[in-house]
Amino acid sequence: MMTDQIRTFVACELPREIRSAIGQIQENLKRYRLRLKWVRPENLHLTLKFLGDVSVERIEAIADAIEDAARDMAPLSLSAKGVGVFPGIRRARVIWVGIGGQPLQLGQLQAAVADALDEVGFPKEKRPYKGHLTIGRIKAAIDSRQLAEALTATCDFESDSFSVDEVVLFRSQLRPEGPTYTRLRTVKLNPH
Repeated sequence: MMTDQIRTFVACELPREIRSAIGQIQENLKRYRLRLKWVRPENLHLTLKFLGDVSVERIEAIADAIEDAARDMAPLSLSAKGVGVFPGIRRARVIWVGIGGQPLQLGQLQAAVADALDEVGFPKEKRPYKGHLTIGRIKAAIDSRQLAEALTATCDFESDSFSVDEVVLFRSQLRPEGPTYTRLRTVKLNPH
């Protein structure tokens, strides 16, 4: 008998006003008529680790590992800053908004979570972590000049700063109208 699998990831949520500022950037980018699949602003989040499909029985161990990792981490002050693409302008697949404020501390939080999850069977990524918010996915060929122009017009973007004081284990359910995310466990960061 197959075990029940659920798609999961670990992330930090964004305050509504930050999602709304990023939504404004998306609207500005839409003027360039780029053929993109846009991430709905309410679905924007700062991913620390994507776990993929995991069996329901493992959720408790995963949540405990995240709790162990986050327990000694202090809340962070971040901002959404700048706009760019992965992997590069000629073969762009993802448009993202970068992270300002305390990116070093964000990296430490992500490393602590990745280490703890590595111990319960989720190997660490080979490439270094780069905190970002995916705002759009490029599915078809795109005019790189037009894309460069759009990025230049939005590269000075920076939101107000916001506080990250919790880490969330999410369930992701893929639906035709877009994914829905459900909180499975929320871990508060330690303010001391």
